[in-house]
Amino acid sequence: MRIRTRWAFGLLAAGALTAGMTAGASAAAPAPADIATAAVSAPTPSVSLTLAPSSAQLAGCMPRAKVDTEVELTTDTEGFDEFEIRAKGLPPKTAFTVFLLQQADSPFGAAEYIGDITSDRHGNARNEFKLIVQEAFSSTLVNGQRVRVDLNQVGMWFADPAGDDFCLGAGQGPVTPFDGDNEAGVQAFNSLGFAGLPAP
Repeated sequence: MRIRTRWAFGLLAAGALTAGMTAGASAAAPAPADIATAAVSAPTPSVSLTLAPSSAQLAGCMPRAKVDTEVELTTDTEGFDEFEIRAKGLPPKTAFTVFLLQQADSPFGAAEYIGDITSDRHGNARNEFKLIVQEAFSSTLVNGQRVRVDLNQVGMWFADPAGDDFCLGAGQGPVTPFDGDNEAGVQAFNSLGFAGLPAP
């Protein structure tokens, strides 16, 4: 997992303008529009991670699979974060569900269903979700006490119980509840080994 910032061209242009002004004593002050451009172009923090196949067997069946996610942490400015997921090397024309999780692998703990991706005939897939990611949590009662559980991991499931048949064999994989209709296949990818999103 790495944290990085993106710098918009406007901020660099504003810096170059400032440097040019200090070189000449008679230079004019920056116009209000230049100041506004610099303010809007502040860096946007983002977090990137790669999901790995959830088992050695699945990794062997999808040797070229790669699933990358990037989260632009914009809740403070936009009211939501932007979660983008890109994948290649997947089985073709296969749907997957995407979850934020308390724990990346079984028993998973609390989970939030955030969306789907479906591979094309080449095994490529992409989607973007707008939701709160960095501060995502589940609230529940434990022994009468309200407990907050942070959801700092990511998991992907085969959306259809038959979606994993190409690897596990027809009818050999369990039916899991990780889809809106309460019937999904096994977990396909997860963020196991990722320390979790940084605290806001």
